[in-house]
Amino acid sequence: MIPNVELVKQYKIELSKDDRNALNNAGLLESSKEGRRLLHRITDQGVAWCTSDLMDGDAPSRIGPLARVHALVLRRIVRFVYERGFLAEAIRSGDLESLIRQVYLDLGDGYQDWVRLAKIRPRLNGADREEVDDTMLKMVKTGYAHLVPSSNRKMLTDEDHAAAIRIGGEDKHLMAIEES
Repeated sequence: MIPNVELVKQYKIELSKDDRNALNNAGLLESSKEGRRLLHRITDQGVAWCTSDLMDGDAPSRIGPLARVHALVLRRIVRFVYERGFLAEAIRSGDLESLIRQVYLDLGDGYQDWVRLAKIRPRLNGADREEVDDTMLKMVKTGYAHLVPSSNRKMLTDEDHAAAIRIGGEDKHLMAIEES
């Protein structure tokens, strides 16, 4: 699921109500509201449409030679990834930071809520631990994310210990993200 706000901010895609309804009615997208947030999820049928368009669709007619070469290379890459069974996963996934933010928001009560890393990690589609740690540390460096140790160490589970990020000789078990 991707929040509508992120769809606009990160990907510059604005879905009007009519466009959203058309995509939902065609079975390509599922949209829902959580509180005031509008969330979208691409369906299996939507992934199939994207796959077909990426592999067999024509490049726009009014593009230059460099963009045409990019379109041809993209088509080859998409076919290569598709043949290995990873295209649907690639279409559904955004970048790792977006996925971490989405999982954080799904698990918490909104921004600035503390969420256990042991709850976040299992929902990151099998992302490599080192890549997740690097991404979380980059988020911390921006000032929009915070990692802290649990104040009640007696309540930590084996999962909490395994999910912790070690920074400055101290394990961090909780994450909070600010609205950017």
